[in-house]
Amino acid sequence: MATEVLSTPADAVRGVTDGATLAVGGFGLCGIPDALIDALAATDVTDLEVFSNNCGVDDHGLGILLAAHRIRRVTASYVGENKEFARQYLSGELEVELTPQGTLAERLRAGGAGIPAFFTPAGVGSPIADGGLPWRYATDGSVSLASPPKETRVFGDKRYVLEEGIRADFALVHAHVGDTDGNLVFDKAAMNFNPLAAMAGRITVAQVEHLVQPGEIDPAHVHLPGVFVQRIVETGPQTPRIEKRTTRPAGDAR
Repeated sequence: MATEVLSTPADAVRGVTDGATLAVGGFGLCGIPDALIDALAATDVTDLEVFSNNCGVDDHGLGILLAAHRIRRVTASYVGENKEFARQYLSGELEVELTPQGTLAERLRAGGAGIPAFFTPAGVGSPIADGGLPWRYATDGSVSLASPPKETRVFGDKRYVLEEGIRADFALVHAHVGDTDGNLVFDKAAMNFNPLAAMAGRITVAQVEHLVQPGEIDPAHVHLPGVFVQRIVETGPQTPRIEKRTTRPAGDAR
C-alpha cells in the first residue's frame, strides 16, 4: 500500500477512534510527534491506550491528552516529569503497566516483526515476572488491579520470562526527513523509540520536518523503510524543548 501524503496533522490522524491503541515515539520530550498529538487533542477522541516510553510533561506531548483525561491506560518505562501522570495513577484514574525499558523496546520491535512473544531475562525474580505490580489503584489507595504472573522457562541454566509483542491500531512518530514513499531518517538521539513504535503500528503516521521526493534520500541513510509508514505529513522544524532544566549560579564551579 502506497504511503499517503497528507497536508495537515488533523488529516493525518483521522480515523483514530475512542478506545484505540497508540504506539507513540519519543523519549522524554526528544523526538515526540507533538503536532500529531496536538491534532488528536483537538478532537474529542478518548479512552485511549498508549504504548510509549513515558507520557510527556504536564503541558506538552502526551501530557496534553493525559490532562484532558483522554487516556485510559499507559504501558511505559517510567513516569518521568509528569506530575499529573503520577497523580492520576496513584488516585486510581489511570491504569499503568510499568515495564523495563529494554523489554518495552523489544515488545514493540517484536510486534512489528510479526513475533507474538519472546523470552527475556529482564524482570525474572521480580514482580515483573511473579505478578503483583499495581496496574490500577482504588480511590482509597489499595490495589484494585494487579499484574498477573507470567510464564517462565529455563534455557541452559538461566530462567527467562515470556513477554508479548505489541501491535497497536495506530503509531505516531516524528522524523527529521521523510520522502513521499514513507522512508524516514531520524536525527541522532531523536531516533530513540520512533522506529520501534512505527513498526508496531497497523497504521503508522509520521510527522516529518522536511518532506522530499523519492530518490532524494540516499538508500544507505534510510533508518526506517516506507513499508512501515502508511501516512506522512510535513510539519516543519521542531522547536526543541528541555524536559527539566537544572541551573546553578554563574561562577559556581561545584
